Amino acid sequence: MIRVPTETSPRDGSRAVLLALVLLLTGCATGSPAPAGPRLPPGHAGFDYQIGGAYPPPAGVRVVTRDRADSPAKGLYNVCYVNAFQAQPQERADWPADLLLRDRAGEVVIDEDWDEPLLDIGTPAKRKRIADRVNRWTDGCAEKGYDAIEPDNYDSYTRSHRLLTAADATAFMRLLTRHAHARHLAVGQKNTPELAGHRKSAGLDFAVAEECGQYDECETYARAFDDRVLDVEYTDSGLRKALAGWGSRLSIVRRDLDVSTPGEAGYVRRTG
Repeated sequence: MIRVPTETSPRDGSRAVLLALVLLLTGCATGSPAPAGPRLPPGHAGFDYQIGGAYPPPAGVRVVTRDRADSPAKGLYNVCYVNAFQAQPQERADWPADLLLRDRAGEVVIDEDWDEPLLDIGTPAKRKRIADRVNRWTDGCAEKGYDAIEPDNYDSYTRSHRLLTAADATAFMRLLTRHAHARHLAVGQKNTPELAGHRKSAGLDFAVAEECGQYDECETYARAFDDRVLDVEYTDSGLRKALAGWGSRLSIVRRDLDVSTPGEAGYVRRTG
C-alpha cells in the first residue's frame, strides 16, 4: 500500500497523490522483474527420442522427447511431440474436411512416406482454426508437466506441390509458439534447416534435427540455435559423422527409424 505524506503543501500533496496513482496503474510501484521466459533444454546433454513409446530413460539421459499421449519422465527435461502440420493417419477423420490440403482436382495431398494428410495452413482463417486444435494439445502437454513442445512437419510445405509456402509455415508456427510461451513451454524447431534463419521471428527456442550428421546440416542448426540442438541419427554412419563434428557440442542419439521400445524387434539406441 502506498502512503501519501500528509505534512505537505497543497501543491506538493497533489503531486504526491498523482504520483501514487500513476505507480498503482502502471504496476511500477513494486519494481517486480519481467516474467522469465520458458526453460530451455540443457546443452550437450544425454538425450533419448521416445516418440514410438515411453520407457525408463537409460542412465545419463537428461532430455527426453515423448509423444503427447505419454507422460513426461520424472526429473528430466521433457519435450512433448505434437504432429502439428499434418494429420496422423488414424486421426484423419477427426479433422474437418476443409482443413485438409487439397490439390486442384480436390484430392487430399498426402505425405506418402507416412501416409499423413497435410493440413491446409494457406490462409489466416484456416491457420487459426488449425492452431486452435493444436494449441489444445499443447495445453495438454503443459498440464502433464512437459517443459517444451516439438511441433512436427514444419517442412510440410515442401511436400505440398507448391500449394503452401514457407511464409505460410512460419505464420502458422508463430501461432503455436505464442500460445506455448504463454503456457511457459519452450518450442523446438523440427528439421527444416532452410528456415532456421527465421527462428526468432517464428518464436523458436531450440532445434530437434533428424540426421543432421548424415546430411551435413548440424552446422546450420548449431549456428541458428547457439548449439541448443537435439539430434537423432538413424544410421551408424550418420552417428559417426555427427559425433566426429559435433559430439562435444550437441545432444546426439542414434535410434532405429521406428523409434521402437526396448524388447521390440529392431530396437536401437546408441550414443557412441
